[in-house]
Amino acid sequence: MHLETLPEIKIVRHVRARHLRLRVEPHQIRLTVPLFCTKKQIQHFLDQSQDWLMQTWQKQTQQQIASSNFQHIHFFNQDQPYQIVLRKQHKNYVIDHEQACIFIREDKGVTVLKVMIYDYAKQYLPLYLDKISRQTGLNFRDCSIRRPKTRWGSCSAQHSIMLHAGLVLMQPEIVRYVCVHELAHTRYFNHSAQFWAEVEKFDPDYLIHRKQLKSYQLPAWWY
Repeated sequence: MHLETLPEIKIVRHVRARHLRLRVEPHQIRLTVPLFCTKKQIQHFLDQSQDWLMQTWQKQTQQQIASSNFQHIHFFNQDQPYQIVLRKQHKNYVIDHEQACIFIREDKGVTVLKVMIYDYAKQYLPLYLDKISRQTGLNFRDCSIRRPKTRWGSCSAQHSIMLHAGLVLMQPEIVRYVCVHELAHTRYFNHSAQFWAEVEKFDPDYLIHRKQLKSYQLPAWWY
């Protein structure tokens, strides 16, 4: 194991610091150093601390997954949940669809889970949006996958649609509602009565799905 397998180490120079101090936090490693420290001294300290860093980060990663009760992922387009398995491996993650397992590199943990979900969303959400587009006859220009803080989706005046990567963790009927909602904006670029009538045409239960979406929260490890 090498330092390259760890997250980026945030180096903070502090006027009151007299010694170099490492702190492993949930999503980063923080190194506090005195103002007079050179890059060579910092690198030497990190080299000496490598074993401790790897062991501490790996232990914390496993605790994060255990404490969040995050042993499974249920994707919107799969019939059964996928088990999360930590193991030693070269790749950061491997998805085995036959076994319904996601194998995660044990020294990466939650960090890799978020990357995996983002990659999964980029692969499957545009395909699903295209499927709903053909069902409804509402055409779009292109689809991008992002991770915004406040929106599950958006549609531009040019009919470019953005979908939140976290949608892949939701129930399929909610994902479909979001797709219908954004596709309806390609016809009505507002939230008028005509717009909602268009949504209802393809999702008669949209009010239920809209309420469910508003109350949905991504898992704590996402943030």
